[in-house]
Amino acid sequence: MESRKNSDRQMRRAGGRMKTRSPSVIVIGGGFAGISAARTLQDASFQVMVLESRDRIGGRVHTDYSFGFPVDLGASWLHGVCKENPLAPVIGRLGLPLYRTSGDNSVLYDHDLESYALFDMEGNQVPQELVTNVGITFEQILEEINKVRDEQDADMSISQAFSIVFSRKPELRLEGLAHNVLQWYLCRMEGWFAADADTISAKCWDQEELLPGGHGLMVRGYRPVINTLAKGIDIRLGHRVTKIVRRYNGVKVTTENGETFVADAAVIAVPLGVLKSGTITFEPKLPEWKQEAINDLGVGIENKIILHFEKVFWPKVEFLGVVAETSYGCSYFLNLHKATGHPVLVYMPAGQLAKDIEKMSDEAAANFAFLQLQRILPDALPPVQCLVSRWGSDVNSLGSYSYDIVGKPHDLYERLRVPVDNLFFAGEATSSSFPGSVHGAYSTGLMAGEDCRMRVLERYGELDLFQPVMGEEGPASVPLLISRL
Repeated sequence: MESRKNSDRQMRRAGGRMKTRSPSVIVIGGGFAGISAARTLQDASFQVMVLESRDRIGGRVHTDYSFGFPVDLGASWLHGVCKENPLAPVIGRLGLPLYRTSGDNSVLYDHDLESYALFDMEGNQVPQELVTNVGITFEQILEEINKVRDEQDADMSISQAFSIVFSRKPELRLEGLAHNVLQWYLCRMEGWFAADADTISAKCWDQEELLPGGHGLMVRGYRPVINTLAKGIDIRLGHRVTKIVRRYNGVKVTTENGETFVADAAVIAVPLGVLKSGTITFEPKLPEWKQEAINDLGVGIENKIILHFEKVFWPKVEFLGVVAETSYGCSYFLNLHKATGHPVLVYMPAGQLAKDIEKMSDEAAANFAFLQLQRILPDALPPVQCLVSRWGSDVNSLGSYSYDIVGKPHDLYERLRVPVDNLFFAGEATSSSFPGSVHGAYSTGLMAGEDCRMRVLERYGELDLFQPVMGEEGPASVPLLISRL
């Protein structure tokens, strides 16, 4: 073994390009970040292997076909339907249709106000004029929250900031039905972050970059995109990584079943929840600044309870909502019929409500969602099929996506992305511009792949400074997002 090492070293010294093997990388995690990193490296003629703990690729992107048509149990939107979105060219080239659910200025992020039908607990529809007016008040409250945070050094939660705004501007405090509608807006905001308002940072809540072009629902689901990116890559399913050893000359990765794999470098693209759980041991330990980023970033839960009916019996709007005295008591259903033509409603609990529902069986969770529907539509027909996601308790995810918690800086995302020796990090939680999104995961995979390529070739002394940067002459479907560092 030692003589082979010496021989390899001599060949590298003598001929630069005469070494007997291509640079090698192990990618840990087969979600969008991991697959885009693997695609980037394989297209650069690296030996690439992806180790994925699940029996499928995609991670928190999971298109289910058990109803006879595609339904996304995880991510389902392209946030920012525009050429600036790194995923847009891939989706466009595949000819996949998008159903646009909002313009640029939606106060609810992924839907326009007029696409809702809200109801009270007795099943009475809330007048549209009231919904619109409360939406304007909600926007005013958010503007006041920004003023409050700018005046104070210490961070606070969105809930605390609401209280301060109401004490300063009592006219923004609403009563009765209007108060309940405001709570529903807050509930939707909590859904965006997959977390409760009392944990979301008022300093950092709007630091994400919202791309123009509104939001598009993936009508046929995300699976065709991930399958296309993964084509031809060596992917080992059912390989749960438990240990990563890094040395100056390479990495050794051990899986749960005792298998070991070695390579020049590794890209770590597992969810933040998995990193937080400590189920992967690093040797030597990760630096303190990296571990702090893992510990201090928030990870929230938003789930889907998908109800398939025999026929449509609900209003022709994109979202049905139930307003209540607290955001916890509010509900909302996505109407997939309008976008896909299939009689499907998707109940979407987030934060504490999502955690509580995860304690139920699938049948009880589906019954809970149907009960919310019956509040607003008493004659609702029972569903013929149901699907329930459990992103919080799934050991492969342990949460839905990241968010900024109170008192912690937004640059934690960037810290989580920065490489450690020959370990490179990718995933939505490493994107300071687009956290919690598929295009955020995808773009950080491209960055990690390119960073890894440069670092490994640099070490081999093979970096050709006169070669075009990857992406300039590389595959058009994998654009390079240039690092901000």
